[in-house]
Amino acid sequence: MKKTPSCTLVAVKTGLAICMAAGTGLLASATSTAADVMHTDEDGTVHLPAITLPGSSFLSEETRAALRKARELEKEDAATSNGCPPMEGADRAQMAMIRKCEADAYYKTTSYKRLRDLYAVTLTPQTISGVYTEVFTPNEGVAKRNRERVLINVHGGGFEGGSRTASHMESIPIASVGKFKIVSIDYRQAPEHEFPAASEDVAAVYRELLKTYKPKNIGIYGCSAGGLLTAEVVAWLQKEKLPLPGAVGMFCEGAGYWMEGDSGKAFIAAVGKPEWALSKNPYFKNTDPANPLAFPVRSASVMAKFPPSLLIAGARDFALSSVVHTHSVLISQGVDAQLHVWEGLGHAFFFDPDLPQSREVYSVTVKFFDKHLGT
Repeated sequence: MKKTPSCTLVAVKTGLAICMAAGTGLLASATSTAADVMHTDEDGTVHLPAITLPGSSFLSEETRAALRKARELEKEDAATSNGCPPMEGADRAQMAMIRKCEADAYYKTTSYKRLRDLYAVTLTPQTISGVYTEVFTPNEGVAKRNRERVLINVHGGGFEGGSRTASHMESIPIASVGKFKIVSIDYRQAPEHEFPAASEDVAAVYRELLKTYKPKNIGIYGCSAGGLLTAEVVAWLQKEKLPLPGAVGMFCEGAGYWMEGDSGKAFIAAVGKPEWALSKNPYFKNTDPANPLAFPVRSASVMAKFPPSLLIAGARDFALSSVVHTHSVLISQGVDAQLHVWEGLGHAFFFDPDLPQSREVYSVTVKFFDKHLGT
């Protein structure tokens, strides 16, 4: 019988499943039999035996200790969020209440308190063009070289959750480390809304920011669903004939759906999550899978117009194939694109601020935007 790998729901159930797979495998252990021998069908389908995947030997003891601590905090923080109703199967009218419940619970967790202790920022709610946003600024003040620059964060969460939770994990460290002003957008999500609602919301905020900032001084980035949304926004801005941002970051996801490719299929097979397939995602339920506004990687001409792009993933990320393929397409179209993959770590691993690799991600991100945004 297959076992489910250890997954962390990032302190609370944000709708974004974060698999800290170091020390656990995407595929589970089982006794080998003749039927388990690997073979390949004529159509290229590979049949693999179940395996046990130990933690990568490349991980340092500091990383291993941080992962052990994260697993302990996962149990502690899970108790805090148990009072919130599940999103799965919830009535559409309940979703706003569930998201608020999860956010309120998250703010009480040890994980969140640790994040705020490490990275001192000020959070200011602001409605921009009718869209709720949270503006993060470093307590020390925005750096002089960044005063004419701004970053837009579009959070992860499968286009269902993550608002005011995952958005904090993505924005707080970058604002603090990079001394940037970050506008994190609480865009419309499923099941209440469908594609392209999120793209429209981000574009509305972007239009307003263009009144204050030059497009070359604006950066957009996000993790998981936010990585795909970043790509969608670039495609949407092209459609609207708006000037493109100076640079973008697609983290834990690329410009195609996260369950596509080898890594996504392996994850579905390993943990039995077919509902994560594109056809089951309520945000895209009426969306043509070939639509480049939803999945820009489908169009080489759309991808060719992308600004400098930073792509980040973990080697055990179920969205790794989407990230790698997006990078390949960008490079083939002559776009300035950087790909960084961290060994032995899973989806959105840098949401844990105690991992040394998380600090590396923050540094890479800050340096990338500092290099590519205008001054």
